Amino acid sequence: MPNRSGAPEHVVATYLDHLAVERGVAANTLLSYRRDLLRYLDYLDARGVASFDAIDGVLVSGFLAHLREGDDDHPALSASSAARALIAARGLHRFALREGVVTVDVSREVRPATPARRLPKAISVDDVERLLDAAGYARTSLALRDRALLELLYGTGARISEAVGLDLDDLDLTDDTVLLSGKGGKQRRVPVGSFASKALSTYLVQARPELVAHGRGTPRLFLNARGGALSRQSAWMVLTSAAERAGLAGGISPHTLRHSFATHLVEGGADVRVVQELLGHASVTTTQIYTMVTVDTLREVYATAHPRSGVGGAGVASEPSRTAGGR
Repeated sequence: MPNRSGAPEHVVATYLDHLAVERGVAANTLLSYRRDLLRYLDYLDARGVASFDAIDGVLVSGFLAHLREGDDDHPALSASSAARALIAARGLHRFALREGVVTVDVSREVRPATPARRLPKAISVDDVERLLDAAGYARTSLALRDRALLELLYGTGARISEAVGLDLDDLDLTDDTVLLSGKGGKQRRVPVGSFASKALSTYLVQARPELVAHGRGTPRLFLNARGGALSRQSAWMVLTSAAERAGLAGGISPHTLRHSFATHLVEGGADVRVVQELLGHASVTTTQIYTMVTVDTLREVYATAHPRSGVGGAGVASEPSRTAGGR
């Protein structure tokens, strides 16, 4: 019986076992790797590749092109999905090299194109106000909680996980600040705006005592209807329900409020490094994407207002163009 240890399907199976057992990769991540690598196997099989050491760099590059084009059995993938699948294939080749299946990593020089930098989605100040009003449409305990939660998210730029993870002791309304625990356990104390402070005070006095009476007691700031800690998923539902009541378009997420917080600060003249600290970004480069939003706004204003914008701005009529030699 021939030795199949170098067969692509065997290498993939061994790699997936390695990810699950030795690396402890999460179940959803493992499913994603499995899906991408099975597509890689289909691609190799269609080209008659029976041994892993027969794969060369041209084949790996061709896989990326194949992902973007699709075929009768597989739809074409977006740039980001194709990049993810290629990363899975490259991980497979690195594993094969470490295990001695091959003597060279032929995928090393194959890289997906850098995806275009996407601007964060933000909503206008008016839409934020509509959203917040919709959250506090009633004076019930849950409505007061919902308003306080969304006011906090927009007033501090907190991640949804940071907000639902807050304990009562993390909130200090005597100086209107809150202690947020971000990625990697890194903490930051940020100011809470007056609107958020008022909503939180109302929630703490009028709503939380009623909610906590239904449970066994918890130090968490935000509680569910049973008196337990509000989950991330429930907090997400609070936002989507408020967005529906406010008549806002789909796609509103907790990160929408975080992006809106940052965008509105930058548009208001806040220094990007201050915004970096408020958001808890490790690098200012991450925060600088919000300046791109502001540049777009400035460009729109310039195009409509400047007499030499070339887009019909008011003021002096445009003169014939002059060549560099005529200056």
